[in-house]
Amino acid sequence: MCGIVGYIGTRPASDILMEGLQKLEYRGYDSAGLATVSEGELQCVRAKGKLKNLSEKVAGQENLARLGIGHTRWATHGKPEEHNAHPHTDTYSRIAVVQNGIVENYRELREMLKQKGHQFRSDTDTEVIPHLIAETLKNPPAETAIADNPFFEAVRVSVNQLEGAFALAIISADYPDDLIVVRQQAPLIIGFGQGEFFCASDTPAIVPHTRAVLPLENGELAKLTPLGVEIYTFEGDRLKKRPFSLNWNPIMVEKQGFKHFMLKEIYEQPGVVRTCLETYLDNAWSNESDTSPVTLNLAEDVLDAIDTIQIVACGTSWHASLIGKYLIEQLAGIPTLVQYASEFRYSPSPLTRNTLTIGVTQSGETTDTLAALEMEQKRREAADDPALASRMVGITNRSDSSIARLVPHIIDTQAGIEIGVAATKTFTAQVMAFYFLALDLAYRRGTLKGDRLEQILMGLRQLPAQIELILESQERYIEELAHSFNETQDFIYIGRGINFPIALEGALKLKEISYIHAEGYPAGEMKHGPIALLDEKVPVVAIAMPGSVYDKVLSNAQEAKARDAQLIGVVPMDDEEAEETFDECLPVPPVDELLSPVLTVIPLQLLAYHIAARRGLDVDQPRNLAKSVTVE
Repeated sequence: MCGIVGYIGTRPASDILMEGLQKLEYRGYDSAGLATVSEGELQCVRAKGKLKNLSEKVAGQENLARLGIGHTRWATHGKPEEHNAHPHTDTYSRIAVVQNGIVENYRELREMLKQKGHQFRSDTDTEVIPHLIAETLKNPPAETAIADNPFFEAVRVSVNQLEGAFALAIISADYPDDLIVVRQQAPLIIGFGQGEFFCASDTPAIVPHTRAVLPLENGELAKLTPLGVEIYTFEGDRLKKRPFSLNWNPIMVEKQGFKHFMLKEIYEQPGVVRTCLETYLDNAWSNESDTSPVTLNLAEDVLDAIDTIQIVACGTSWHASLIGKYLIEQLAGIPTLVQYASEFRYSPSPLTRNTLTIGVTQSGETTDTLAALEMEQKRREAADDPALASRMVGITNRSDSSIARLVPHIIDTQAGIEIGVAATKTFTAQVMAFYFLALDLAYRRGTLKGDRLEQILMGLRQLPAQIELILESQERYIEELAHSFNETQDFIYIGRGINFPIALEGALKLKEISYIHAEGYPAGEMKHGPIALLDEKVPVVAIAMPGSVYDKVLSNAQEAKARDAQLIGVVPMDDEEAEETFDECLPVPPVDELLSPVLTVIPLQLLAYHIAARRGLDVDQPRNLAKSVTVE
């Protein structure tokens, strides 16, 4: 989950590295550092805490080096102290390495290297890598695959001894024209400029300089020099690969006047939903049409004759998948199972022929989700059935990511880059993707009558304007309401049916950025245990939208009110019964119950944001979290 950036070219490297780290700080902010090579010397600067601490150390230092690597850390092995910050070097400070990932066998390697005289200064797993490379340079193997470059060959031999998931960038004072990068189960891309080359964990660090990029695949390493890029397998075989051009605008990763990226991204949701509708819905469709109103750009046979669907996801994506399960089962009548990807890896469902597997990950790089999909893919390939192998779909916001190269079919959620660690617009976009998938499946199976289908489509098209109305009418009130919770330590969120996942998501948002303990429950389960938690100090947020469970949720809310809990309701506008029931109301426009999650989540995002902002917390970079979870 750390951020890696590297540069080799004709410009001062440190400026480019610092700029790149700023774009990647959402991947980790426990510590940061950079290393450069100039005039045969390796210079390394590191700092504990946010990137600004490193910036203060670097400021004023004259550094004309044209080669360097940088890192912003999310701590795995070793506390977030300066001596554990990357880059890490060998005993004589001639080789520097930055890593995103984990070396699982570092203890054995560390002991072996200590016995050979290597001196370690940190508690991290990463530090074994520069020592291992130095040892391999000192005692090269008798047989080499790339004999003309000892440094590159030493890296290749060394990484073959590592176990785990990692991406690396490596430089050496003795090889000032080489920047070496490695990928094994962690994202890394190469950027191509004019006489200069870049590497990074994610594209925001590169797009200010070039749009020509090439992602490394698992088991590949590359040598970047001022003259070009050479790519090899871990076995030493040379590969021929071509970069492609990103369709990105650097302004997408700026705050554009908002105090935080999270607030900006909350306000971007109407536009995101409009883009989704324009991309996937046929505006000319009517009851007389003989084609689906949804165009997902999937192969025709992928969605045909499906008996079951299994979805794997983590965190917010898991909540979106629960809504997807509801939609698919209620609209298309297909039994659907949602599993945590981290659990699916070790207890997969039995393999059946007509099962569609869907992986949901906003970044396209979530390690648990990718590993679950890769395991499922191998199971299907072993079954030697083409129909099985093709029935895998990824839902992601990054069509240039690893998931797009892993599964045969992708639904791009069209949300644009999201910088805030707490997902907002990407959650809404994932939910929209599930609406389109469920409607397409329902049309194919004939489970929705034309009038009902048209009603849903009309409701979907009204969502952007309805979200805008909530943002315009509710934010100031929610900001004032947030003042009431300065001393609150616990929250309960409840919902039923399609809005139960919104209760989970609302609680998660509050936990992530305000550090207040919050739990989401099915409203009907409160009296089966959780109601014991309630008193006047524990606010209860209930999602109560007209429909099949509306009266039930109001009844459950009354049970909480009888225990002196402060009641906050996400309710329809101008609903007298709701106004009488709740102490505070967060009204949303009247909407079909089936479509309500897209609206009910908005006030809960704003509530979490303003409670955290009121407490003076770092909303975009909450403690202990990172945007893209690339370690198990």
